[in-house]
Amino acid sequence: MSTPAVLALDLGTGSIKALVVDQQCQVLGSGSSQYPVDRPHDGWAEQGPMSWWTATAEAARGALGQANAVEIAAIGISGQMHGTVLLDSSGSPVRAAIIWEDRRSSEQVRTLTERIGAQRLIELCGSPLATGFQAATLAWLIEREPASIARTAHVLLPGDYLRYRLTGEFATEPSDASSTLLFDIDRYDWAGEVIDAVGIDRDLFPKTLPSAAVTGTLSERAANDLGLQPGIPVTGGGGDAPLAALAAGATNANTLLLTISTGSQAILPAELPVVDLAGRIHTWCSPAGPSSGLPRWYQMGATLASGRALRWLREEIMTGNTNQLDASVASVPPASDGVIFLPYLNGERTPHMDPDASGAFIGLKAHHGPGELSRAVMEGSAFGLFDAYQVLHELGGKPERIVLAGGGARSRIWTEIVAGIFDLPVDPLQESEGSAMGAAIVAGTAIGWFDLAEGATRSARFGARVEPDPHSAAIYRDLHPIFQRAYRLLRDDLHALGEIATRARSASINA
Repeated sequence: MSTPAVLALDLGTGSIKALVVDQQCQVLGSGSSQYPVDRPHDGWAEQGPMSWWTATAEAARGALGQANAVEIAAIGISGQMHGTVLLDSSGSPVRAAIIWEDRRSSEQVRTLTERIGAQRLIELCGSPLATGFQAATLAWLIEREPASIARTAHVLLPGDYLRYRLTGEFATEPSDASSTLLFDIDRYDWAGEVIDAVGIDRDLFPKTLPSAAVTGTLSERAANDLGLQPGIPVTGGGGDAPLAALAAGATNANTLLLTISTGSQAILPAELPVVDLAGRIHTWCSPAGPSSGLPRWYQMGATLASGRALRWLREEIMTGNTNQLDASVASVPPASDGVIFLPYLNGERTPHMDPDASGAFIGLKAHHGPGELSRAVMEGSAFGLFDAYQVLHELGGKPERIVLAGGGARSRIWTEIVAGIFDLPVDPLQESEGSAMGAAIVAGTAIGWFDLAEGATRSARFGARVEPDPHSAAIYRDLHPIFQRAYRLLRDDLHALGEIATRARSASINA
C-alpha cells in the first residue's frame, strides 16, 4: 500500500533540494543537485534556467528513489528570491537568468529610487530597492539590452520558472512576488506605478494566485523527466525565506526566527504591513492567506557575513590544524577577553545599508589566539544580527523566544551567545531543509491535509532549549554599545581605506 506524500522542490542559489514528505511532515526521501553561478563580469551573477531544470529532474528522482512505496499527491515549490527570468513567446529563455547576487544595477537603483521617491517606494513595496531585485534588473536590461526585452513575452521569478516547466502555466504567489519590488504589499498585486516607472509592459508579468492554491498540474513531459505520473497538482509555494520561517514554526509575533548561515536573517511575522521608512528592513507578504489565521506579512533584517566570516577566519587566516578550535573557543569567556570583531567583510545591509563597510578586530593583544579570535567573530556576527533585530523592535516587535536555524543552530557555543546577546530563550531548529519543508507544508495545505498552522506545528522540531545566562547577558549589555560605537567611529576611515586600496590596485595593474 502506497503512503501519501508530497514532493517539495527548493530552487536555491547553488543547488536544488528535493524532499518527499508525508502527512506528519516526516522526510521519507531527499535528493539534491548542484549548478554553477556564472560570473561573466565583476559583480555579475547569472544562471542558466535550463540547468535548473536538469538539476530538478536529478534531485527529484533521487528523493523519489529513497522513498519507498509513496504516492505523490502534490508538488510544492520554493524559490530563490528577487531574480529575473525572461522567456520568449515559445517559453524559451531569452538569456541567462540574473539572480539576487548580481550587483550590476547600482545606477538603476539610484535613478529608479529618485524617479519613484524613496518613501513612496517603501510605502508601496515594503522595502528600499537593491541590486539583484527584479525591478532594478529589468531597468538595467531596458537600458543595456533592449533587444532582450523586445524578445520577452514573460517575466518570471526563478521559482515561477520552475512552475512553468512543471505545468506550462505562468503564475506567481505573493510571498515571492513581493521580493521583486514591483509588488504592492497592501493590495497583494502588482504595483502598476512602479512597473510604469521601470518602463516595462505590465502584461509581461504572471497572474498572482494564493500561496496555498493549486496553480496547475504536472504536464506529461515534466512527469517523464521527474519519473512521476502526469496530472499531479502543483501548488503556489513561496519565496525561500518566508517558507523557512513557516517550517520553523515562526508563525506569530511571539517568535523571532534567526538564521545564522553564510549571512544571517532576522524574521518576525507581522499582523499589519508596517514598513520602515528609513529603509533598513524589508516588509513583505507571507504565504498565509486571509483565512489562515496567521500573520499575512513578515519583517526581515539581513546581514551579510556570519558563517562566511568564521569560515574566512579559519580557512584563510588560521590555515593550520583547527581540529581543537571548538574546544579552545568554549574555554574563552564572554567578550572574548576584550576582543571585538566588526563582521562587515562584505559590506552590510540591516541596519547600516553600507555596501562599503568592512571588518575589523579591535582590542587585540599579544596573548590572544585562535580561541579569542573565533569567539569574537561569533559574538560580532551575533551583535550584527542583534542590530538588525533592534529595527524590528523599534517598529513594535516584542518576541518572547528565538528559533535559531542554519549552521548556527548546530553550534552550542553560537546558541549560547545568541541567548546571551538577545537575552531570550533559544530553541535550536533540527530540520536543516527549512525552505523545502515550508514548500511541503504549503502543498499539504493546498490539498487539504492540514492548515498552515498545523503543518508548521508538525514540521518544527527543536533541540534542547538554551536559556540566557544572566552573567553573560549583563556582559553583552555592556559590550554592545562599544560594538555600535566602533562602527560609527571607524566608518569613514574604513571607506577611505577601501578607496586607497582601489587606487593602489589600479596603479599596480597599470604599472
